[in-house]
Amino acid sequence: MFDRERQPIPPGLDQMRPGPALAGFLATIDVNEVSGHDRVVVLRAQQRMASHFQGQVYAAMVSVAEHMEEEPFADDPKLAWEASATEIRCALRLTRRAAETALELALGIKRLPAVRAALVAGDIDPRRAGAIVHGTSHLDETSARRVVAAVIGDAPGLTTGELAARIRRLAIEVDPDTAREHYEESIAERRVVTEGSTDGTAHLLGLDLPPDRVAAIARRIDRIARSLNRQGDERSMDQLRADVFLDLLSGLKRDQRGGSVDLHVDLETLARLAETPGDLAGFGPVIADIARQVAEAQSGGEWRFTLSDPSTGLPIHNGTTRRRPSTAQRRTVEARDRTCIFPGCRMPATRCDLDHRVPWAEEKRTSVGGLDAGCRHDHVTNRHRVGWRHVPLPGGDHLWISPLGHRYTKSGKPP
Repeated sequence: MFDRERQPIPPGLDQMRPGPALAGFLATIDVNEVSGHDRVVVLRAQQRMASHFQGQVYAAMVSVAEHMEEEPFADDPKLAWEASATEIRCALRLTRRAAETALELALGIKRLPAVRAALVAGDIDPRRAGAIVHGTSHLDETSARRVVAAVIGDAPGLTTGELAARIRRLAIEVDPDTAREHYEESIAERRVVTEGSTDGTAHLLGLDLPPDRVAAIARRIDRIARSLNRQGDERSMDQLRADVFLDLLSGLKRDQRGGSVDLHVDLETLARLAETPGDLAGFGPVIADIARQVAEAQSGGEWRFTLSDPSTGLPIHNGTTRRRPSTAQRRTVEARDRTCIFPGCRMPATRCDLDHRVPWAEEKRTSVGGLDAGCRHDHVTNRHRVGWRHVPLPGGDHLWISPLGHRYTKSGKPP
C-alpha cells in the first residue's frame, strides 16, 4: 500500500518556549498532513501557545482591575471590583458569573508569581493554574507561595485531580491550624441541594460533608450495586449505584451492613506526634483529626487501613478493623498501588481489577509482584483493547507507551 510522504515538523517542537518562533512554526503546519505520532506533538505545542496567551489575557484582566482601583473608584474597592468585572464581562461577551470567576482567577494568579510564570511559559495550562489558585486560596500569601514552590515543578506532569490532591496535602502540612479551621467552617455550611437539568432529570447533591462518612456511604452503595450485578442484573453499574442510592434514601434497604473505607495514615499521626494528613481512598488528603477518627472507629462498617513509614511513605502494615473474606494478595496490592496505575486515573485500588502483568494463561501463576490495580476502563479498554503497553519501573513507578509511541509515566508515590 502506498504510504504518502508526511510533512516533517521541527525536532522538539512541543518543548519550545511560546513566542514568535513557535507561533511561526505552528502557522506552517497542517496537522492533518503529519504522522499520527507528530499530531500529538503538535497538539502539545498548540497547548503551550494557548496557555501562554491565556496567561496574557489574565494579566490584562488584572490591569483593568488595577486601573479601576487607581483612578475612577479609588475610594471604593468594592465598586472598583464590580466595575472591573462588568467591563470584562462586556468586552469578552461573558455572563456576569463567568466574568467574576475569570477575574478572581486572574487576581489569584497575580498573587502567586510562580504560577503566572509557569502559565506564560506554557508549562502549565489554565486548568492547572486554576487548581493551584483554588487549592491555596484559604492560605495567607506566604504559606500559599510555599505550597506553590513545592508543587510547581511537578505540576506539568500531573492531572488536575492529582495536582489538587497534592496541594490539599501540602496545604494541610504547611498550616494545619488553618486547614482545621477551614474544614470546620466548610462542615458548618453542609447542605443538600436539588436542581433540575435541561433533560428534565434532577440532581441531588450533598455538599461540604465529612469525607469519612461520604467514603463509607459510597463504598456501601458500590458493594450493593456490585452484588446485584453479580446476580445478573442487566442495569449498568452507574445505573445500579444511582438506583441503590435512591432506594436507601427512600427507606428500601437492600443491605444492613455499613460501608467500608480505606485509610492511609502514618504511625506518628496516629500516635498524635505529628499532624501529617491522612488519605481516604477516592477523596485524597484529609486533616490528621479526621484520619485519627477513622482509625479509631470501632463500628458502623469495615475500616481498611494502611500504616506507612513517615520517612518513605511506603506501606508497612495493613489490615481491617473487622474481619471479612479477602485475600492477603489483594490487600497487599491495594495497599501498594492505592489507585489505578494508569496515568491520570485516581480510581481507588479497592474498586479496581487486579491485572496480571504477564497474562495468566502464559504464566499460570499469580503473585503480588505480578499484579497491578487497574480500573475496569483502563484495564480492559486502554491496555487490552487499544493496545497501551505497561512497563514497571524501579521505585514503583509505571511507564505507559501509547499506540502512537508516546511515553507517559505514572508515579507510584501518593500525590
